[in-house]
Amino acid sequence: MNSERDSETTFDEDSSQPNDEEVPYSDDETEDELDIQPAVEPEQNRINREVEATRETLRKDCNWQVKANDRAFHEQPQFMKTEYLCLKKSKYAGNAIKTYKYNPITFLPLNLFEQFKRAANFYFLVLLILQTIPQITTLSWYTTLIPLLLVLGITAIKDLVDDVARHRMDNEINNRNCDVIREERFINAKWKDIKVGDVIRLGKNAFVPADILLLSSSEPHSLCYVETAELDGETNLKFKMSLDVTDRYLQEERALAAFDGLVECEEPNNRLDKFTGTLIWKGRRYGLDADKILLRGCKIRNTDVCHGLVIFAGADTKIMRNSGKTRFKRTKIDSLMNYMVYTIFILLILVSAGLAIGHTYWEQQIGNSSWYLYDGKDYTPSYRGFLNFWGYIIVLNTMVPISLYVSVEVIRLGQSYFINWDLQMYYPPKDTPAKARTTTLNEQLGQIHYIFSDKTGTLTQNIMAFKKCCISGETYVQQVNSDFSWNMYADGKLTFHDQYLIEKIKQGKEPEIRQFFFLLALCHTVMVDNSDGELNYQAASPDEGALVTAARNFGFVFLSRTQNTITISEMGTVKTYDVLAILDFNSDRKRMSVITREPNGAIRLYCKGADTVIYERLHRNDPQKQTTERALDLLGATAIEDKLQDGVPETISKLSKADIKIWVLTGDKKETAENIGFSCELLTDETTIYYGENISALLQTRLENQKNRTGSNANSSHGDNENFFPPGGNRALIITGSWLNEILLEKKKKKKKLLKLKFPRTMEEKQKQMESKRRAELNKEQQQRNFVDLACECNSVICCRVTPKQKAMVVDLVKRYKKAITLAIGDGANDVNMIKTAHIGVGISGQEGMQAVMSSDYSFGQFRYLQRLLLVHGRWSYIRMCKFLRYFFYKNFAFTLVHFWYSFFNGYSAQTAYEDWFITLYNVLYSSLPVLLVGLLDQDVSDKLSIRFPSLYILGQRDLLFNYRKFFISLFHGVVTSLIIFFIPYGAYLQTMGEDGEAPSDYQSFAVTAASSLIIAVNFQMGLDTSYWTFVNAFSIFGSIALYFGITFDLHSSGIHVLFPSAFQFTGTAPNALRQPYIWLTIILSVAICLLPVVALRFLTMTIWPTESDKIQKNRKKYKAEEETWRRRPSVFRRGVSGRRSAYAFSHQRGYADLIASGRIIRRRRASLTAVLGNNLAEVRRAEEAS
Repeated sequence: MNSERDSETTFDEDSSQPNDEEVPYSDDETEDELDIQPAVEPEQNRINREVEATRETLRKDCNWQVKANDRAFHEQPQFMKTEYLCLKKSKYAGNAIKTYKYNPITFLPLNLFEQFKRAANFYFLVLLILQTIPQITTLSWYTTLIPLLLVLGITAIKDLVDDVARHRMDNEINNRNCDVIREERFINAKWKDIKVGDVIRLGKNAFVPADILLLSSSEPHSLCYVETAELDGETNLKFKMSLDVTDRYLQEERALAAFDGLVECEEPNNRLDKFTGTLIWKGRRYGLDADKILLRGCKIRNTDVCHGLVIFAGADTKIMRNSGKTRFKRTKIDSLMNYMVYTIFILLILVSAGLAIGHTYWEQQIGNSSWYLYDGKDYTPSYRGFLNFWGYIIVLNTMVPISLYVSVEVIRLGQSYFINWDLQMYYPPKDTPAKARTTTLNEQLGQIHYIFSDKTGTLTQNIMAFKKCCISGETYVQQVNSDFSWNMYADGKLTFHDQYLIEKIKQGKEPEIRQFFFLLALCHTVMVDNSDGELNYQAASPDEGALVTAARNFGFVFLSRTQNTITISEMGTVKTYDVLAILDFNSDRKRMSVITREPNGAIRLYCKGADTVIYERLHRNDPQKQTTERALDLLGATAIEDKLQDGVPETISKLSKADIKIWVLTGDKKETAENIGFSCELLTDETTIYYGENISALLQTRLENQKNRTGSNANSSHGDNENFFPPGGNRALIITGSWLNEILLEKKKKKKKLLKLKFPRTMEEKQKQMESKRRAELNKEQQQRNFVDLACECNSVICCRVTPKQKAMVVDLVKRYKKAITLAIGDGANDVNMIKTAHIGVGISGQEGMQAVMSSDYSFGQFRYLQRLLLVHGRWSYIRMCKFLRYFFYKNFAFTLVHFWYSFFNGYSAQTAYEDWFITLYNVLYSSLPVLLVGLLDQDVSDKLSIRFPSLYILGQRDLLFNYRKFFISLFHGVVTSLIIFFIPYGAYLQTMGEDGEAPSDYQSFAVTAASSLIIAVNFQMGLDTSYWTFVNAFSIFGSIALYFGITFDLHSSGIHVLFPSAFQFTGTAPNALRQPYIWLTIILSVAICLLPVVALRFLTMTIWPTESDKIQKNRKKYKAEEETWRRRPSVFRRGVSGRRSAYAFSHQRGYADLIASGRIIRRRRASLTAVLGNNLAEVRRAEEAS
């Protein structure tokens, strides 16, 4: 691996450079908070400083007041805010979550309002109104009303189904149960009924329903262990601890019901790791911080019972504040389709205006002098032309396809069900099927350029596994299956395959091996729970848990600990060791140590950590041998793997071949993220890696050059398109959140608080200030654009130690400056903002709750299903939608423009070329089913070939199947078809006589002939465009033609004319015309001339210029035979070959050493006050009374 920097470079010495180990600030942080610098100081001084800072902050910002067990307190006038003119509502949000849009009362008006905001629907509403004016209409009103009602009805039903699903999801969460104090006792209540100020009780494995202040728990010193996977993606437990005063007095139900404390704290915000407040109780004030707050979305672990006071509820909770705004997502094809509809509007107006001018001229030249055309109205030619303009707007209205939008929605709905029903995307271990949670984005799945992925739980299983070890220079790795049956403490989960190592441990001939596992069992801060008769370990990080569990399986079992001792079973012999000190892990030390006194009195230090810090502390006969953590003897090394999900490297490889770039955005440490990059093959040994400090210099140089070229204007990047790197090569960018803020000029700076005399500023000073701000904004925009350009030149990008807001910002930058289609995938609440920002959001139903899934557009159980979602469903959906739209525009132009050609022979009088009922049913019945089935079922190649040849996906990324060029080709095709459909029957009817002496060359017979030719031609054209033939497709094409003739004969019968004489005027036309042989010859000739050129062109194209899809389809039988004998090739990643160092201790969290050393974490029997204080008891009580 070529690296562009020394991996050991740190920035602690230079405070002006970002620290890779720190998570950047949240967007809601104030400038004062950002200026607080950590310092090493005595504990009491730190506490005093924090209390003073808290008081200072409270005076300025703590306007949020919460009174325990007093709901009336929060309804006081000072806590009311005005909503909807004069209506007032409490500023304290309820705990119910609402994501639905409608209720039974608002559904109909709101849904109709939303539908008529669509230009096409509103246009047809106006058209319906115009058709009620007899002076301008030549079409019956039902020709527009019936299709419009059908469109509105189908769309309303789909919206109703979607909203019912949202109602169910909301109800599932809002109706969860929780114990709440009511009338001085705990009763069971629903989450939605919880209010700010309520005191609640939670049990083990319960989710926290709101942001609460921890009052007490069943653990010593009211500790509470929580899993924050839904908040930050980490599954290792964190501990919270209540105030001593609440731990002491608020254990019993009666005391909790009488609790009347007042909390003054900051307003609701999105800072997950910050909280400032004060508890006022019994005349005293107690400082509060984030360690005493349980956030909504956390899960209670290893704690039987805990009690809390609700501080923030519902929309005010931090997890909801981090979820971001729900954005309306529209596909690229949607936007393009809307522009095309606007183009058709313009064409319709121009054509109608031209024909109206033609009618005005015709009236002046011919109409006024033709007495037999007089209608009894003395209108001027200009006024008649004006009326005809609106008449042609009505006649040619089908140029704007009324059923287009509803047909698109039906196709998308069907494609969504295909995703839901795909058994190859079903994850059996968790009974998780794939789910399309939206029905509006399917074809966009076939156009993705960039994928932004979370790491923990998305690429990985978040399960650490002990893979191998090296002891005294000998490596022990998989050889044969190991037998742990001899060990009564073995958990049965370790899959270590080296029986030789186990035999050596049993024999005890090599003390280094036993010493190695003894160290793993001793040197840690893991806590053990033996309450259910089994050993359950709770570690501060998964990797430390994996090491202790490995030692347990190899016979060195950590059993228990106290404040000063640790008990271990060594190959069945239980021994207890005195612990003199624990030097805990942190991001600077990258190691931890334990100092023990052995039974023989010897004092030893055991240390484990990252190889980079251990190597430099090994014994080299130096004079510092007696110094702590110096001159260490090396026992061995371990290899721990955070297991990738199945199929992750293969999925990433396939997506890369489809020209999709994958960026990993994670909150984990840089080294951890980098190692996962190698594991999933985003990075290889040949990859040149660039870090934040490398690209910062490149970007600064580029920005200076751009400024020099254009003076002081930094917005001239459009002419500066040179690459940052030479072409070729495999490059990757790894950048931390701190560097990201630094590079993108997002870093907040504290304003200097200087005493300044304020004088009125002149206009010139104001202009200078505005100009300075403008330049700063231009610099920032240019820097962000340059960063995106540089990052996109890399094959892969990994952003680590980033906040949820930064994840969303990175996605937004790529959307804004690259105009690329983006997809974000994650499994935790910290991914919600990113999921909502991307064009498409995918949630994984994993270890971290359902928050990401609820905010996503699509969800499934494993990352590997993403390749099928994109390469199969996405590509098929895109191809089907493009084919549908091209054909839909074609058939409407072919249908409508026959009226245009007919106008030249009827004095531009806005007369229709077809029967009214044919116009009504053309898009509804006669030509709708074949194109709908192609939009639902068509596929150019099979799903297996789609995955085997990812390059097929590139068509969608480049918009090659539907664009303005394709639109105008469809328009031209429709114009030519309409010419043939009109002029061939016109020529055949010009001078014709029937066999029986009748002359069927009347207007009605012509209309039937043209309509019959059109129906057969457009349905056969759909057959030519079909790639995947099934019985259903064939039935739809021939069935539509048969349906047309059946309905036409019924509508032209004398019986229906007798019942409705004014609505059915083509009595006997179809039976009379279609029994003439030359009419059928005319129809056949028209259809042949329409289709034969298309067939010839398709043949030449597939023969001379075949697409990749054509080539694969031609050889599909060969590929199918190969698949039967094909076996999966070995992975490029070869374990044990890379010389890279392990990631252990880089992802490691700070442990529980402080709690262990203080004894607060150790469960013990409560002693009496007399036993503890002895003779000082009376003195202590007097001091308490005096205070």
